[in-house]
Amino acid sequence: MKGFRIDEGTGLNQMNLLNVALFVLGFVILIKGADLLVNGASAIARRFHVSDLAIGLTVVAFGTSTPELFVNVVASLKGNTDIAIGNALGSNIANILLILGISSMIYPLSVSKGTVWKEIPFSLLAAIVLGIIVNDELISDSLHSSLSRADGLVLLCFFVIFIYYSHGIAHKIEGLADQTPAVPYNTLKSITYVLLGFVGLALGGKWIVEGAIKMAMAFGMDESIVGLTIVAVGTSLPELATSAMAAYRKNVEIAVGNVVGSNIFNIFFVLGISSSIKPLPFKSNSNIDILVGIIASLMLFLSMFTGKKRSLDRWEGSVFICGYIAYLIFLIVA
Repeated sequence: MKGFRIDEGTGLNQMNLLNVALFVLGFVILIKGADLLVNGASAIARRFHVSDLAIGLTVVAFGTSTPELFVNVVASLKGNTDIAIGNALGSNIANILLILGISSMIYPLSVSKGTVWKEIPFSLLAAIVLGIIVNDELISDSLHSSLSRADGLVLLCFFVIFIYYSHGIAHKIEGLADQTPAVPYNTLKSITYVLLGFVGLALGGKWIVEGAIKMAMAFGMDESIVGLTIVAVGTSLPELATSAMAAYRKNVEIAVGNVVGSNIFNIFFVLGISSSIKPLPFKSNSNIDILVGIIASLMLFLSMFTGKKRSLDRWEGSVFICGYIAYLIFLIVA
């Protein structure tokens, strides 16, 4: 295969072993980082009487969205606009269909009334707003579509509204009983756990992506396919690790809030910052990804009314995962 010749001997084999080791070690660090982050964030929420949802929507969501932010800022500065926009869209789709799908298979995700009628619709609004502002050719006389600096500032204004709303729900949560006791950590230890968790997520996610890309290239996979699959999922690994660990520990509001908050962060903050640095030209075929993101958000909203009320059940999670697999097959075949 291209990029992989067995006759090059020991050097190549050692490189492949190093990539595998990097990949595995990255997963170990990622999972431990997620464990520390969930424990620390939950302890802070309990100690200061802040809802798990507010912590998930803000602190945890921002921390797990740092890979997308880092990738997009670098891509924007280098002019790699396809990476910048594709990374945000692909991550949002993976967040709902893959991450919430897996998390709900671990433990059914029962959420508050406010999550159903406010946070999830806000995430859906983010996808719709993005679809409108990037399609200049369709809604105006412009010859080219792009995410301009002005558009980026509009997105950042929406982000400010989201933060203001999150502050408003910090000390109240409607429709969900307190499911877990206070975690017996003092404030300093809780903050240390959160910081160590962020470091573990960033370092583990970086090593996993780098190891996976190098292994894929070594076996001759096409670079575009690697970018659409491994990189898109790779930047969402912190969300996956955090939400899966939160579901395992039955901190369901952190699990859901992390994903919903990350999706809002990715569009309003990450793309807002990226396009403010440098305008991002938009290709019309990316409308398919925006449409899939909107459909995924609608699926999440509708799932709150099927099966158990205000809950993403295991069978619904399996449907989400199948939907994500179908999306990946479409990317590869199309």
